[in-house]
Amino acid sequence: MRVKEVMTRDAECTRPDAALQDAAARMKELNVGALPVCDNNRLIGMITDRDITVRATADACDPRSTCVRHVMTPNLVYCFDDQLVSEAARLMQDNQIRRLPVLNRDKRLVGMVSLGDLATKTGDEELTGAALEEVSEPALPRR
Repeated sequence: MRVKEVMTRDAECTRPDAALQDAAARMKELNVGALPVCDNNRLIGMITDRDITVRATADACDPRSTCVRHVMTPNLVYCFDDQLVSEAARLMQDNQIRRLPVLNRDKRLVGMVSLGDLATKTGDEELTGAALEEVSEPALPRR
């Protein structure tokens, strides 16, 4: 099974120059915890509700004037829409992440795939269980 068969299509994006307040409002409206950050239709990062809370709030950033680019995660792990679902699950396991942006071979964002997508759309309980177990392993603290 390929990622394009289980992914959520038409992922919403935000711009790197958008205010954090706008990105948070978009997340609330869409009921999501993360938004891809795109510049000229190219994926350049990801902003999560955790980025806003931990990076911006902890540094007392003004959500109306601070841009997404200042707190987004720039170095992304992603997969391609024609990759096997098992490869996407391995990326999630290896990087302890619950969702992946999905790109086409032109490196344009075409969707998102999550552990939930794997669980509900593949029917592969072993794959999903292994991915969830690895993603849920506590990470070692940074020193």
